[in-house]
Amino acid sequence: MTRPPTAAQRRIIDAADPVSGRLRSGTEAQLAALVRHGLAFRHPRPPHDHFLTPAGQRARDQPPEPTEATPGPATPGPSATGIFTARVGDENEPTGTPSRAREVHSAWQGLLELRRMTNPNGATDRPCAWERTHLIQAAALALEAAGHRPAGADSDGYRVRATPQPEAVAVYAPDAETLKACAATLHTAGWQPGEYTEPRTRTRYLLASPRRT
Repeated sequence: MTRPPTAAQRRIIDAADPVSGRLRSGTEAQLAALVRHGLAFRHPRPPHDHFLTPAGQRARDQPPEPTEATPGPATPGPSATGIFTARVGDENEPTGTPSRAREVHSAWQGLLELRRMTNPNGATDRPCAWERTHLIQAAALALEAAGHRPAGADSDGYRVRATPQPEAVAVYAPDAETLKACAATLHTAGWQPGEYTEPRTRTRYLLASPRRT
C-alpha cells in the first residue's frame, strides 16, 4: 500500500470489529479495493466475510493524514476511534460498569468468532494467530470476560505483564485464591498456565502461553 486509505476506505476500516477485525460495512467494490491494496482479505469459508490484514490493522491504529480539505489536528480524540482495549491492570478507568460489561462480552464473542474463522477446523477452544501476536491483550480479555476484576485505582485485581519469554505473559493477583482462579480461567480459554515464584521478591505469579493443540 503506497498511499493512505481514502476517506471512504478509512470509514470502513474504522468501523471494523475492534478485536476480530471483521469488516462490518462497505460495498463489494469497496471491499475488493481494500483486498487489492492489502488492507483486507476475504475469508475462504462461508459466509466469506472480510477481515483486516495486519496492514489494515496498522492503518486503523494510525491517525488519518491531514489534508488541505481537512485542516486542524489529525489525531482523533480518545472516544472517536471506538477501539476496544482489554484492561491489563493499573488503568484509571472505572471497572464493573454495565457499559463496560457489554463491551467486554462483545469483544470476547468477536474473539471466539475470529478463532472459528481462522483456526484449523474452526476450533474455538484454543487461541488463534491474532492472540499470539497480542498476548497481553488476549490474556487480559479472557480474564476480564470471565468476570475477574483488573487492578485499578479503586480496587486490587489481576495484572497482565510482558515477559522475556516468547509467547508467554505473566499474570499477578492480590492473593493465592485469585491467582488460582485466574489460572483456571486461562486454562479454560485455551492457555497453558503454570504457577511460579519470583526469586527475589518471592511473589507468586502465573506464566501463561497460548495452547497450540
